[in-house]
Amino acid sequence: MSRFRAELPALRNKDYFNYGGQGPLPKASLQAITNSWETIQELGPFTNDVWPFISNEVKETKSLIAAFCDVSHHRIALTENVTSGCILPLLGLPFSKGDRLLISNCEHPGVVSACKELARRESLHIDILDVLSLRRGTEEAEETQNEVIKAVEGGLKERTKLVVLSHLLWNTGQIMPIELIAKLLLNQPNQPYFLVDAAQSFAQIPIRDSASKVDIYAFTGHKWAFGPEGLGAVVLSERILAEANPTLVGWKALTKESSIYANEIGPFHKDGRRFEIATSCTPLLAGLRCSLNLLKEEGTDSKRINSIKLLSKRLWRELKCVTSINPILQGPPPAGLVSFTINSKLSPKQIVKLLAKESIFIRVLEDPIWLRACVHITSTQREIERLITELKKL
Repeated sequence: MSRFRAELPALRNKDYFNYGGQGPLPKASLQAITNSWETIQELGPFTNDVWPFISNEVKETKSLIAAFCDVSHHRIALTENVTSGCILPLLGLPFSKGDRLLISNCEHPGVVSACKELARRESLHIDILDVLSLRRGTEEAEETQNEVIKAVEGGLKERTKLVVLSHLLWNTGQIMPIELIAKLLLNQPNQPYFLVDAAQSFAQIPIRDSASKVDIYAFTGHKWAFGPEGLGAVVLSERILAEANPTLVGWKALTKESSIYANEIGPFHKDGRRFEIATSCTPLLAGLRCSLNLLKEEGTDSKRINSIKLLSKRLWRELKCVTSINPILQGPPPAGLVSFTINSKLSPKQIVKLLAKESIFIRVLEDPIWLRACVHITSTQREIERLITELKKL
């Protein structure tokens, strides 16, 4: 861990708890991006020599991401971020007037707003799945799973066409039983599509059994994976590739550009490329691959999440011992997100600003208005102690 931490210049002069917003970029990943830029310029940015290089960069990156998710690389589409990974296939799904969407009350505003706009356009109904009220910790994970499954069963209706739920809730920090829900939906008469926001799960918790089972599993490289911002991906099921149409259409989605004026039926790729659009930043691919390989060197995904849980449990316990601080979860968190409230005359935003003056960085969540601190494999006990000390002063 200390060797990896030494790779992160952003951690040299601050105590950082915002991995759920954006992770710092390792020096080696930054150098990989720079090297890629230089190679492209040496080959010529638009020459016959550069295309094999770019094609190989895409292929290697998709293959590595596919291995992390335990799926075939043809099911991977490269995106800019989580939101585009969710929305591009979502808006291309076949809906009929009166169909219903079941959306959890812990989803990111970007996804919720897209669903609301989709409902407006297609005259759909939105039902809310309550998972915000589930506040048990990791020691009662089985009870939480049972309650989630029961809530989903109760929320499904005859015309439910889509279920939207994050793998790891960005506000409470709870892990949702995605694989079990996928199995439940598969056994429904109408087999609703299943969209999973994986912003907080990719590169933090084991995802192989979940990413391969859902219809849309979208994530970014710039959070827990320590990758560059502006690059993410989405895992698409075979039925999404067969049934969803591109929404923002560009040349990357086409099987061949030369026949686009012909009345050709189905000009789009049958793999993940059907949801890719146009020119993107190739050097970012090298940066993300480097970061993912560095993570692999730190151990398996199970080993990494165990290290994270040890730290989040320490932070949760330290917060709970402070009289005026109330952790959101009743028990230790199942991953690295730790949300809490403070009984103080200071507003949450004022608290974040005052901590920043001490070079300690946490964030405010807007809905609900909570404070959130994230720990990763690069976090330390000293950072946790310093955060607690400064919170007590406030």
